[in-house]
Amino acid sequence: MSEVKVPELAESISEGTISEWLKSVGDQVEQGENIVELETDKVNVEVISEVSGVLSEIKAEEGDTVEVGSVIAIVSEGESGSTSSEQKESDDSESKDKEKQTEAPKESAAKSEDTKQTEDTSKEEASSNDRVQATPSARKLAREKGIDLNKVKTQAGDVVRPEDVEKASQPSKPAQQEKQSQPAAQKNENPSKPVVREKLSRRRQTIAKKLLEVSNNTAMLTTFNEVDMTNVMELRKRKKDKFQEDHNGTRLGFMSFFTKASVAALKKYPDVNAEIDGTDLLLKQYYDIGIAVSTEEGLVVPNVRDCDKKNFAEIEQDIHDLAVKANNKKLGLDDMMGGSFTITNGGVFGSLMSTPIINGTQAAILGMHSIVTRPIAIDKERMENRPMMYIALSYDHRIIDGKQAVGFLKTIKDLIENPEDLLLES
Repeated sequence: MSEVKVPELAESISEGTISEWLKSVGDQVEQGENIVELETDKVNVEVISEVSGVLSEIKAEEGDTVEVGSVIAIVSEGESGSTSSEQKESDDSESKDKEKQTEAPKESAAKSEDTKQTEDTSKEEASSNDRVQATPSARKLAREKGIDLNKVKTQAGDVVRPEDVEKASQPSKPAQQEKQSQPAAQKNENPSKPVVREKLSRRRQTIAKKLLEVSNNTAMLTTFNEVDMTNVMELRKRKKDKFQEDHNGTRLGFMSFFTKASVAALKKYPDVNAEIDGTDLLLKQYYDIGIAVSTEEGLVVPNVRDCDKKNFAEIEQDIHDLAVKANNKKLGLDDMMGGSFTITNGGVFGSLMSTPIINGTQAAILGMHSIVTRPIAIDKERMENRPMMYIALSYDHRIIDGKQAVGFLKTIKDLIENPEDLLLES
């Protein structure tokens, strides 16, 4: 017998939620096979079986919160060890019954036959119950209350749950009485204004909690600037086909330009690449840049590692791979941990300007926005329509002064407007 436990997830994660059981009780599992998916604060994690055998017991249902190290299932080694043992006990019991029947007086034969029929009927009901899809706790409750699972109506889906068994065990009430017994909070007091109540997913709850913590625990300010994208767009237009050909189909986007510009600015203003730890300031000597990715379940921020050591093609490929993993729910905890600075691009959704919220314990976050053609004064005599982008830097004023924040953002602006200088910085 092997216990399936919630594995160590990450230093800051102590619990998860059962998202989906990939196996059911009685299913054969192989060593190393995924049997359950856990949803954590950051990513989904699949838990494997350490041995080959039969999933004999599930101790936590889908939606339950489980702590690291807790036992959530039992795998019995071998294909049918427990079944064989039960069958042997059953055979021994039947053999003893037959011996007793042979020794008993003839007048008790009819009574014994009645008893055997009752036992057969019970076995048939138990076998029928086994065919019904039900949670372990629902089966246990049904046995205690003597309820046939085949007669239990489910409230949602085809799996019988404890609340379904409880409802089946209660006598039916008149419609009016049942209506009066409903909690007042569930009543729709204004039918003309319908609402739908949904429970927040674990990830959305975590996002809400973390954002509120950042807002409450930092002295956050935002400074703005605007970037003329003319030169970088012309460079990209000239080089993108050759770039894609030389780098096995990797496309040249704007994110690599802003990532390399951020690395150069972080080197110039090291306090922006820091965080507060108690009464200490941690100045990070690495450049792992988080790139915000929007998924169906919410925003995630995987990290592109060692951006100071990578070229444009490597950064673009890493960003593409992380985005694919995020949307396929394949991000690992290593992808999410330890970033030093974050870039978010609301412009892909049409945002003209925003004040992004700092990511976790980092000191700042860069916000990119839509590229919009606007009339710009070139000098006192000329006006031209130029592709312009507003950029924003939200920063923790406890670490970074306004002069540093403005200087950081001005460095980003200068490098993007003069991409040749950006290549020299790289």
